[in-house]
Amino acid sequence: MPLGTAQHEVEIQGTRIDMDESAQITGSKKVYQGFVFSVEDRGVLLPAHEGEPVAIRRQVVCHAPSVVLLVHDTANDRYLAEREYRAGSNGFAYGIPAGLIDPGEDPEQAALRELREETGVEPEAGMMTIDRVGTFYSSEGMSDEIAHVMVMHLDRWHGVDRHFDADEYVESAWVSWGELLHLPIVSSNSVIAVQHETLRRLREESSRKS
Repeated sequence: MPLGTAQHEVEIQGTRIDMDESAQITGSKKVYQGFVFSVEDRGVLLPAHEGEPVAIRRQVVCHAPSVVLLVHDTANDRYLAEREYRAGSNGFAYGIPAGLIDPGEDPEQAALRELREETGVEPEAGMMTIDRVGTFYSSEGMSDEIAHVMVMHLDRWHGVDRHFDADEYVESAWVSWGELLHLPIVSSNSVIAVQHETLRRLREESSRKS
């Protein structure tokens, strides 16, 4: 049955899976615990349109929620770019500020803390607007990590001391919009933030011309 119909079903080995109902996690075993993430081996029941549910297994990387920030200095029309070592690509990757949300923080609080700690940028009170781009899974097929992506427009800010973790090494610099677009940024959530800002700038330019 095609997507968009009232009843969503897919047939797996003779069983029609009812995709309008929720799957049920029947058991979970932690098979790895690291400093940043853990891995769980989960049993899941997929609801069937008729007959017994279908049992499957999945391994899930469990990760704290995160924030991803494209930071815009509006007075000088420039953006914060970063470069640091990323284990997944085993290289010094270009990107934008990002970090984990600590327990008890909301995304905006985490964003301001990460901005201050990583880059030494502290927005002046009442001199900031935030475009909340959206909330996205980094890789929903294998991880439960949720990323809160936003664009922060700073009309005025001041510098403060940076504070890194013991094994964290981050370079940051203000770059022009054109320079930002030419950086080889390949992290999906960072690309989402840059594309969102691209559309905003195009709308603003169109409005000025009309």
